[in-house]
Amino acid sequence: MNTRSEQLAAFDRLLTIMDELREKCPWDRKQTMQTLRHLTIEETYELGDAILDNDLEEVKKELGDILLHIVFYAKIGSETQDFDIADVAHGICEKLINRHPHIYGDVKVENEEEVKQNWENIKLKEGKKSVLEGVPNGLPSLVKANRIQDKVAGVGFDWEKPEQVFEKLKEELGELQEEVEANDADKMESEFGDVLFSMVNYARFLKINPENALERTNKKFINRFQYLEQKAKEAGKTMSDMSLAEMDVFWEEAKQL
Repeated sequence: MNTRSEQLAAFDRLLTIMDELREKCPWDRKQTMQTLRHLTIEETYELGDAILDNDLEEVKKELGDILLHIVFYAKIGSETQDFDIADVAHGICEKLINRHPHIYGDVKVENEEEVKQNWENIKLKEGKKSVLEGVPNGLPSLVKANRIQDKVAGVGFDWEKPEQVFEKLKEELGELQEEVEANDADKMESEFGDVLFSMVNYARFLKINPENALERTNKKFINRFQYLEQKAKEAGKTMSDMSLAEMDVFWEEAKQL
């Protein structure tokens, strides 16, 4: 591992390269925060994929891409005299110190839950009107549901036991089925949303990240379906030529891999 001085030197090297690219490269010179935004989102998802795959070499590379973006935004901010990378770093340092009074102050905490409750209460004291202000509107709905539930739980608005959440889930499933039988499309969609929200809540109580769980299933399905496609090709058939029974034979094989 690199020493602290080596780490600082590497970061200084990146800042120097960013300065040079912004000055000399036509593409880098043209970029704005708006043009970088969608690229940053893509890089974040690529990092997420690498983490789920537990590919640490790829995690390292994707972290570098995201670090580049952070430095890029800060460089643009410095050009408009609004902020630079030092302001960014000092800003997060101050936030961490203020929100960890059990480390940098005299507040006592017993466990992780008390830390989370303090965090949300401190944010309200900082001027936040709602604990939900920190949930970005643009988050994917599944991730947003998890963040909403995390945040309200941080101020005590929560169930006490997983069993209670499971009962609520069953209640929501029953209400969905009623609307399915009534064939009311609008109410079906509403109740289906309630079911998903309850599922996310139940996952939280089971200490499962719902986004990770669903992506794990996505990857599993893709692998099994691609195995099915390969076997069909080897048999000289197309998927549309095969019966469900024939497909199921290969699907069961894929499940054993």
